[in-house]
Order: sequence, then C-alpha cells, then structure tokens
Amino acid sequence: MEVDSGSAALRAAAPAGKMAAKGKLRWAMLALVFGATTLNYIDRAALGIMQPVLARAMQWTAQDYANINFWFQVGYAIGYALQGRLMDSLGVRRGFALAVLVWSLAAAAHGFAAGVAGFMVCRFVLGFAEAGNYPGCVKTTRLWFPVSERALAVGIFNAGTNVGAMLTPIMIPFILAVWGWQPVFFVIGALGIAWLAAWWKHYHDPDAHPRMSAGELAHIRSTVEPAAARVPYRQVLRMRALWTFAIGHMLTAPVFWFYLYWLPPYLNQQFHLGISVAELGAPLIVIYLMADVGSIIGGALSSFMVKRGMDAVRARLLSMLLCALCLLPVVFVSSASGVWLATAYISIAIAAHQAWTANIWSLAIDMTPKEAVASVFGLGGMCSAIGGMFMTQLVGWVLTRSGNNYTLLFTMIPAAYFIALAWMFAMYPRRS
Repeated sequence: MEVDSGSAALRAAAPAGKMAAKGKLRWAMLALVFGATTLNYIDRAALGIMQPVLARAMQWTAQDYANINFWFQVGYAIGYALQGRLMDSLGVRRGFALAVLVWSLAAAAHGFAAGVAGFMVCRFVLGFAEAGNYPGCVKTTRLWFPVSERALAVGIFNAGTNVGAMLTPIMIPFILAVWGWQPVFFVIGALGIAWLAAWWKHYHDPDAHPRMSAGELAHIRSTVEPAAARVPYRQVLRMRALWTFAIGHMLTAPVFWFYLYWLPPYLNQQFHLGISVAELGAPLIVIYLMADVGSIIGGALSSFMVKRGMDAVRARLLSMLLCALCLLPVVFVSSASGVWLATAYISIAIAAHQAWTANIWSLAIDMTPKEAVASVFGLGGMCSAIGGMFMTQLVGWVLTRSGNNYTLLFTMIPAAYFIALAWMFAMYPRRS
C-alpha cells in the first residue's frame, strides 16, 4: 500500500511539476502586447465616440468624417508595409517602442487640431504609427509561444481591441464633462508614454530575457522549425502564404473598421442616444465585451483542434468557417425593433469577427517562417488598410446618398467572409 500510495503521489505531482517547468514569463510578455493593443484601440475609438460633439463644434458632414478616417487608413496602409519590415530588421523590442512613441505623440496632437484638415494630418500620422502594433504583437507571439498555444495567445492580445473599445465610452464622457474634448487626446497620449516605459523596462526576446527559465525556453521551442535565415523581400512577395493572408484579410478586416468608426453614429442616429455611459456607453460595452469573448474562444477553438492532432492550417480554416456562419444574423440589424435587439445582433457578429481574426492571424503565423512573419503580416495589413480606405469612402458615399440608411451596409457584411474563406482554402500553401 505504501508503494502504491507513493506512486500515486508521484503521478499527481507530475502534472503540477510539468506546468511549473513550462513557466509563465511568456504570459507576462503577452500582457504587455495586450496593453499596447488596448491603448491602440482607445486612440482609434475616441474619434467615433466624440463624433457627434466634434461634428457640431466644427460643422462636419458625414463625408468630412469619412475623409478624416480615410487619411487614417492611408497612413495605416503605408505604415503597415514599412513597419512590418522594421520589426524584422530592428527587432520587436526597439521597433515596437518606436511605434508607440510616435503614435502617442500623434494622439496628443489631436488636441491642437482646429478643423477637418488638422484632424486629417493627425489621423494620417496616428495611422502610420499605429500600424506597428499588430506586426509587433504577432512577432512577439511567434517568438514567445509554441504552435499549440499561438491561436489562444493571439485571441488574448487581440481581445485588447475590445477592451480598448469598451473603456473608451466609459472614460471619454467623464473627461468631456470635466475638461472638454481637447484633454481627451492629451490623456490618451500620456497613457501611451506610460506603457512605453513599462515595455522598455520589462521586454526582451526569449533568448535574451534575464528571467527566462530553461524549462520555459524548451517549451517555447517545442515545435520543430527550420533554422533561422534572413528572408529577402522579393522572396516574401513570392510567398503563397503572403497572398493567402493578404487578400483574406483585405476582404474582412475593414468590417471591424466599419464598427469602430460608424457604430457610435449609427446607434446615436437610429435610437437617439446621447454620449453618456448610460445611453451610448452601455450598448457599446456589451458589444465589445462579447467581442472579447469571441476573440478568446475563437483562438481556443483552433488551439484545441491542434492539440487533438488536426493540422494547424486546417484547424484555423475550419474555425473560420464556423465564424462566417455565425455572422449571418447581422443582416437583421436594420430591422431591429429596439436598441438592445440591435445590440444582440451586432454582438454576435463582432464576436464572430474577432474569433475569425484570431484564426486568420494564427494562420499567417503558421504558414510563415519566423524570420519573415512581421514582413508578411505588415504587407497583409497594408492590404487590409487599403480595403479599409475603400470601405470608408463607400460608407460615406452610401450614407450621403441614402439619407444615412445603413441597411445595405449591414447586408453586405457576411458575404465578405465567405468570399475570403473560399480564397484562402484555394490558395494556402500545401505541404509536399
């Protein structure tokens, strides 16, 4: 009995010992990029929340607002292409720090803008710098997580988008009431500088981190990968992985831009909501909370499939098919009888979108060697920003000519995902 009892104790202790050997430093690094993503989306969402206030103060039309957002997308497209390569060249520690410094200064500069032209310039610089966030996050994930944990890690850091979008309608009404609209941008810029100090103090790559344990480093390297080698840009442009990801992302990423830019004005117009936490804030908090849930569940779903033995690329594609099916009810938003029914439809759709995003980013990571992943993601992000440029102008054109009728826009959304899924299934690189 003593031998059996001892054996049982050893067996019980083994999983705990195994978990301890894996360490948890990688989750601390993930928390840093989660924080950056949260701030990134506070910066972006602030303009949508304040649109009614700024439109009244500066006499903006729907087309003016569309044009301001268009120039953010132009900067974002250019920045994505350049900063993806920058992350691969400078390394994620220095590259990410530079991106956050510039975007924090650009966010604060909005407080000095006096009209449409000033906001266009600020949004262009903000977009250019903020494009560094996702190449930096994805490269950090590629460096710090084995393939079995990557989709979950992507889902977690991408949840920062929704946390940022939830915090914005809570934070902004208070600052507006106490100080006015200009200090909103100053506060946002200061938050970015605070994050930058934490990043520079605590982040290092796995091989160079002073607190890295041998057990956790072995766990991170548990996936057998090719030896490191610099990938020329012309070779990146010839990768099927690049175009599989880039076109799929270009077709679907602009949907989130639509929600971010136009959802507050839509709810404000359709249901006569004011800019307060109780009115506009409450539906937005529910919507982005559900988006967080979708982001994490979407990443966990394909990670579960991989752990059960399914090929990683096929697991991501199957998960994205399920996400596309969940998006179909969004076509009923415009006929919703009240704000909370509309909120339910949008919540399901945005949760499915974020689950899709966790998997399409993981797909890009899985298909790409780590030396080129930020470059591939940067070029793919550039394509998505170009899609966002066209989306912004399309929305402005449709709303101007239809008297602010959103029905056609909500009806078009699900089709984009099925077209993107068909493209990616046909194009993804098969292993020989």
